[in-house]
Amino acid sequence: MNLIGKIIGNRYEILEEVGLGGMATVYKAKDHVLNRLVAVKVLKDEFTTDTDFIKRFNTEAQSAASLSHPNIVSIYDVGHEDENNLYYIVMELVQGKTLKEIINSEGALSWKWAVNIAMQIASALELAHKNGIVHRDIKPHNIIITEDGIAKVTDFGIAKAVSNSTITAFGTTIGSVHYFSPEQAKGGFTDAKSDLYSLGVVMYEMLTGKVPFDADTPVSVALKHMQEDPKEPIELNPEIPTAVNQIVIKAMQKEPSARYQSATEMIHDLSKALKDPDGDFVIIENKDGGYTRVMQAIKDDQVKTNNGEEVKTKTNFFTEHPKAKILIIILGLILLFVVVFLITKLIIDGGINSKVDMPNLVGKTRDEAQQIADDLGVRLEVLEVASSDVEEGKVISQDPEYSETKIDKDTVIKINVSKGPEESELPKLEGLKIDDARKTAETLGITLDEQKQTSDTVEKDVIIKQDTAVGTLVKPGDTVVVHISSGVEQVKVPTVLGMDEGTAVATLKNANLTPKVTYESNEEEEDGKVISQSKEANTETDKNSEIEIVVNKIVKQEKTINVIVDVESIMGASSSQVGNTTNEVGETTNSDKVNVTILIDGVERDQKSASVNDSEFEAYSYKSTGTHDITVKVGSNYTRTRSINFDESDDNRNVIFDNNTASD
Repeated sequence: MNLIGKIIGNRYEILEEVGLGGMATVYKAKDHVLNRLVAVKVLKDEFTTDTDFIKRFNTEAQSAASLSHPNIVSIYDVGHEDENNLYYIVMELVQGKTLKEIINSEGALSWKWAVNIAMQIASALELAHKNGIVHRDIKPHNIIITEDGIAKVTDFGIAKAVSNSTITAFGTTIGSVHYFSPEQAKGGFTDAKSDLYSLGVVMYEMLTGKVPFDADTPVSVALKHMQEDPKEPIELNPEIPTAVNQIVIKAMQKEPSARYQSATEMIHDLSKALKDPDGDFVIIENKDGGYTRVMQAIKDDQVKTNNGEEVKTKTNFFTEHPKAKILIIILGLILLFVVVFLITKLIIDGGINSKVDMPNLVGKTRDEAQQIADDLGVRLEVLEVASSDVEEGKVISQDPEYSETKIDKDTVIKINVSKGPEESELPKLEGLKIDDARKTAETLGITLDEQKQTSDTVEKDVIIKQDTAVGTLVKPGDTVVVHISSGVEQVKVPTVLGMDEGTAVATLKNANLTPKVTYESNEEEEDGKVISQSKEANTETDKNSEIEIVVNKIVKQEKTINVIVDVESIMGASSSQVGNTTNEVGETTNSDKVNVTILIDGVERDQKSASVNDSEFEAYSYKSTGTHDITVKVGSNYTRTRSINFDESDDNRNVIFDNNTASD
């Protein structure tokens, strides 16, 4: 079924296929609810018909989802879609390569890198085992190495569901047979020590570039796990230190009781190997734990001769000394009484110099504990463990626990000595939601110093940057400063109501806002003033956001004014200009006409010749709004100016200029 482009669970959009395994297909997807990229693992069709498998799959996947650890791929969601009968797991999308891909391309890894990766895997298993979860399919294919060098263990829960399936188990897990523990190959009981065996095989492959057992068929490989001892890694790669070689051998012991009993023990030895790579501190128990004594067999003739002589001697002695028999019996009874008395005294008193008081070593330094043990004649088995509560170098606990009893000399007391808070590499926090970063910090035991700052590009509550670099070793109690986006800077919206357009625009710009001006004609409001704004004054909004203001711009109707000149009345008053006149060259001209000039606001608009007898000369028509000065010049002696308010005038109003007109 092609899922590319489809949305499952009403939130996960399938973008592309990124991996194909024996049990499932892995897709890159986008979570539209949390707006992030995730990995979605969809089970193959052959698994969806097995009811028991699906029940176990859901239970184990949900248990694995409770694990929160930097070296475990986080499981976000488990779901089922009825329409296409899809069973899927939503996981953290990790950018990197599988450990198998790295080994295939680079061959054997450097021993330090291999030990570092093994410690990270063991750390993940340590948490899982403490929560009662056994992986059962630890192999390089299920280890992803990120671009930052962090190992991430994936597929928790799936392996157990498959290993329990009677129908599909062998066919599905056949690819993992190279990493099976002997008890898994037998189909027997598996526990945390089975995972540690598989981790030993993974270490073997990292250090040598090869798996310890290989054959033509899976069954043959499984039989080798049960019956054969592997060639030691150091034989294939002489550069491997002695301690690292011994750690691999101990992890791959056939008997679970001879392996590391916990991931914590294995981490302890791996940590010591980094400091003392050729040290002799890895303890591998002998299989039988006992010794065989060789002696000569007793011959029959020796028995006969000795018996004969003994009988003969006894017979001769008691025959010759009959009273000695009674004496010997009495001495024997006395000796028996003494022996019984001494044995009883030893039991009551705890023996003569064979038992000592149980020491209380908790809280002592390692050297103090060793000195006490030497004085008492008991032996110490020391295990260094990380602790953020107990001072480095002091005893955290002892086994057997302290009590007011006696113990035998040469008793082995196991003590856990604090090596201080455990250091781990700081992962990348930048780009995480602060809630997710807090969970990571809680796992590492560190404190986040959260500093808010505004950002135009980073989503609110997402970490913009971290002051401590990725990969830096940190320990519980350390503080890491992170800068968290509080979103776009907020500014207060000022009021611009009643302001003119220019003042309002300047006010908004000064408040770091973007003004958008529109106009509206409203004769009930003052012209040229802001009559509304899109966001209420004194509220907060994003910096540089747009604020729309409406400026009142009253649109007035244009009206026409007709300029009428009573030339006759004006010229009658200036009769000296009327009649025939003689020009400068002695010619006679007609004075029945006169020039009429019109000026609007001081600008000449028209000039016409009018009859001196015309009392209603239509000099000019002007259409406009507002108030304008209209000036009329008749001849050279008449000039009058009137200020006309067009808005208050009637349309097509006649404005008459005559001899009685006075200038405004």
